[in-house]
Formats: sequence, C-alpha cells, structure tokens
Amino acid sequence: KFKNIDISFKTTGSKWLLPVSDFCGFPLDQVNFLACQVFALGAAFWFRLYLSPQFSSPVVRHAVATLFGLSFVIFCFGWYAVHISVLVMVCYRILVTADIHNIHRYTMIMAVSYLAVCQVSRVFIYNYGILSTDFSGPLMIITQKTTMLAFQMHDGMCKKREDLTSAQRLHAVDSKPSLIEYLSYNLNFLSILVGPCSHYKDYIDFIEGRHVQRRLRRLSASNTGQNGYDKVPEPSPMAAVTRKLLICAVCMVLFLTLTKAFPVTYNVDSHFVNEAPFLTRLTYAFLSIQAARPKFYFAWTLADAINNAAGYGFKGVDEAGQVSWDLISNISIWGIETATSFKKFIDHWNIQTVVWLKTVCYDRAPRYPTALTFILSALWHGVYPGYYFTFITAIPITLAARAVRKNVRQYFLSSYPVKLVYDVVTWAATQLCICYTVMPFLLLAVEPTMQYYRSMYFHIHIISILTVIVLSQSHKPGGSSSSNNGTKPGPYDPHPQAQPQLQPSNNNVKRK
Repeated sequence: KFKNIDISFKTTGSKWLLPVSDFCGFPLDQVNFLACQVFALGAAFWFRLYLSPQFSSPVVRHAVATLFGLSFVIFCFGWYAVHISVLVMVCYRILVTADIHNIHRYTMIMAVSYLAVCQVSRVFIYNYGILSTDFSGPLMIITQKTTMLAFQMHDGMCKKREDLTSAQRLHAVDSKPSLIEYLSYNLNFLSILVGPCSHYKDYIDFIEGRHVQRRLRRLSASNTGQNGYDKVPEPSPMAAVTRKLLICAVCMVLFLTLTKAFPVTYNVDSHFVNEAPFLTRLTYAFLSIQAARPKFYFAWTLADAINNAAGYGFKGVDEAGQVSWDLISNISIWGIETATSFKKFIDHWNIQTVVWLKTVCYDRAPRYPTALTFILSALWHGVYPGYYFTFITAIPITLAARAVRKNVRQYFLSSYPVKLVYDVVTWAATQLCICYTVMPFLLLAVEPTMQYYRSMYFHIHIISILTVIVLSQSHKPGGSSSSNNGTKPGPYDPHPQAQPQLQPSNNNVKRK
C-alpha cells in the first residue's frame, strides 16, 4: 500500500497501469512510457497501411499524428504536457510574426531558455530527483526541432544559395509551415517521447508520400541510372523493423540482467572504494558503464523501429540492392562497441543530436566551433553538475586523442598485423576513457562525481594533459604542426549527413 502511494504521489501522468507497475516492480513512468511506445508501434503499422498518402490527405495524416502525440504526452505527464504545448506554440508565434532575418536567433533563445528553466526546477525544486514527472525529455526533442527548422527557414528565405553549404541547400525551407504542419512535425506520435529529431523537409515528404520515391530518384540521378535505382519499387520496411525489434528484445534482456547486476552507484560505495584494489575498481567501472548502455540502445532502437513501421526513415539502396532504413537512426551499436577513438564513439551515439548540433551551431560558429558546440550541448542536456564534469573532462581527452593520432598513428600503418595491434590498443583506451568521462553523467551530483574521480586518482585527466603537453612539444621542432590540419577539428567534426547526395548503405548510419 505504501508503495502505491509513493508512486502515485510522484506521478502526474495516468495511473491506469499502476497494477502493472506493482506487479512488475517497475516505476510507473517507465511502464507508461513502454505502453505508449508499444501502442505507437501498432499505430505506426496502421498509419502506413490504412492512412497512406494514396488514401488520405496530408491534412488528415498531420492531424492524426498530432492527436496521437498529444495523447501520449498527456498520458505520460498529465498537466505537465502544458509546458510542451506552450513551447511549441510560442515558437510557432515567433516563426510567423518575427523578422525572418532573426527568427533563428529568437527561436534558439526562447527554446533553450524555456528548457533550461524546466531543468533548473528539477535540480533545485526536486533536489536531483528523476521523477516520474520528468517531462524534459520531450522538451529536449522539441527544442531540437523548433530551432533546426528556424535555422533552415532562415537559410531558405534569407540567404543566397551560393552562400549555403551543400547540406544547408539540401534542407533549406523556403516557405513558412502552416500550423497543422508545425504541430505535426513537433508533436507527432512517432518521435514525441524519445525522438529522434529529423529534418523538416524529410518529415513533410514522408507525410505527403514523397519520402521514398524522392530518395530513389536522387540515387538514380547520382548514379546515372546504371544501377536501375529508378526502377526499384517502393520497398517494405518490415525486414528493418523486425531486425530492430529483435535488437530491442536482446537489449531488454540485458537490461533486466546486466544493468541490475552492475549498478553504477556501486562505483562510489564507500566500502568498495576503500577496500577494493584499483584494478578491481577500474574493471567494475568499465563493466557498469557497459551494462548501463542497453536501456539507451533499447529506447532509441525502438523509436527507430516505430518510425520505420510508419514508412519513415528510408535512406537508400546500395550497389547490391540492399535497402537501408537508417536515415534517422539515433544509434549505431556496432559503431559504439567497436569505436577506436573518442570522436568515433560520439559520432555513433545519439546521432541525430549530433546532426542538430552541427546544423545550428558547429557549421555556423564564426570562431571556436568545438567549444561553442560543447557549451550548447551541455545547456541542452540540463543543469546537473555531472553533465558539465563530463563535457569538461572530454576536452583534454579529445585533444590527447587528436595529438596521438597526428603524431603516433602513422608508425602503425606499415602492415595489417601492426595496424590491428594499434586498433586494439586504441579501442581499449577509448572504452576506458568513455567509461571515465560519462560516469559523472550518470552520477549527476558533485559529491559522488568527486568521490569517483578521487578513487580513480584523476588518472585519465593527468594522462590526457601530459600527452597533450609532451606530443605538442615534440611536434614543434618539425615546423609542420599545421600540415595535418586539413579538416575542422573537434568531436562535432563535419557530419556525414552534410553530404549533398545519399550514401547508399545498409549499415547503421554509415559515418564518414
């Protein structure tokens, strides 16, 4: 009885599934979220089969997608859904009334400020509590969508095409959306709870029935028709959806076993920290971070499958005729688990957020694009101190990884076995650095973060800083320190989605 009272007190959303929460032992917010996503999966199949563009007008598809999305946020968050609606409507007001030369600035200030106020309330009002009323997730997705659309409208309606990059020309929006289009883009049931964010023009193409055929025509044009892309019938997403649902099932099993067996908080348990030797603590930290990933894999892969089930997310066809439905995938599990550098890991984690950061910040920053992108990313994530520890720690690690690649990598390219040794060593170093860096992201507060870093003797901080100093000094006498700086550095280096043409691939969001 006490358990029921505790959960219901924390929950502003629906309590219909409280018996299920009690029976399974999961918090009610997680049960509500999963129920909505399962319903969304079924609704997505129905949306594609019975509300297809051939039988339904775009207005009907927009309206149904919006109503389902609003129902989900009301079911999960109750009256907190008002915040989500307010942000969308205020940003639309800016879009239709503000000076077109400044809509991107006004929208960015409004969306990020509103999100920050809501996140501050979580920290200082709820005292670090991740409550069932945590509505900031949908707000974070809407912040991405509203700001990215505002920048793309500014590109399409203010700038000359020759002043835009190829990616900006591809996604530029040259007319203001109607209210129903704007609401549907931001509130549709396919992405309202956990994303992913996608480009406005891609979403409108999907609603209006041009999504697949337009991309097939682009492939045909880019390949001069020699591979018969123009004759490929509209593909079915069933194979992709089935594969991603199987991945979700595996991730759920891992979450119920590994994640619970290796809690992250045990890294700062006083008895463990004081009694266990350093190598034991280092090994447990690595295992606990690995075990924490399946819940993210599950949520993002399920969201991707939902979009695919509705017919959204077609990316292209490769030379062998294999279809890829990874256009808006948010994660590449294989890319993450095999990453041999800090940048490669970032490139494959929360992919669409990296696209957003690149679109609204990295590509447009007149100076210090990497630093400004890190700051925006930190503001977007929230105000928990652990987030800022993570981003600050990432800076020397990124610089050290770049220095090692510039000064050391060329000595290991003489043969495959030697290169393999280098890849294995860099993989292990990357995984340990990721573990060390993201631990504060999960611990959140200052005290446990400092306790963890003290228990690790700040070894990654020290090694990274010394590596940068030593390699930068050893590189100076050669006088060619800028010779390898052909590309804009930083963890948010130009993203593959900046390419004007599709990259035919059946891999999970092929990078570079």
